[in-house]
Amino acid sequence: MFLTHAATLILIIALSALFWIDFRTYRLPDAMTLPLIAAGLALNAFVFSTPWASLIGAAAGYLAFVAVEILFRRITGRNGLGRGDAKLIAAGGAWCGGWLLPSMVLVGTGSALLFVLGKAVVQRRLPRRDEAFAFGPWLAVGIAAGWIYRAYGPGLYPVL
Repeated sequence: MFLTHAATLILIIALSALFWIDFRTYRLPDAMTLPLIAAGLALNAFVFSTPWASLIGAAAGYLAFVAVEILFRRITGRNGLGRGDAKLIAAGGAWCGGWLLPSMVLVGTGSALLFVLGKAVVQRRLPRRDEAFAFGPWLAVGIAAGWIYRAYGPGLYPVL
């Protein structure tokens, strides 16, 4: 249990830092996201004995977000998601496994929607269509929620 608590502390600190960095700069640095992926893979391989769940989660998260990024750019001609977001969800998949990816994205998008709606109410205007918006902070919230469920939840962790 000590390793789980230590891992939780490390993950929450890293996600908090990434939250604020992306919120302020619209960037998720590789120097933080890539080690987070490696740490999730190592943790699941050596502590939880679920290396395949971690590897599949990282690959599926990254590839899904890159596909959305490319599709959005082709349809709209504008950038939407960035590669930093893809690397961050890959880290979430590495830490939590592929089966929690949809839940992490749902919590992240729900948090982002609540933020945008709250901001619109406070500012008394809807955001402009071309207004920049960082998704990484809210994705970090979803990953934190996924990890808390995975590490401290009911213990029903499937292989994938």
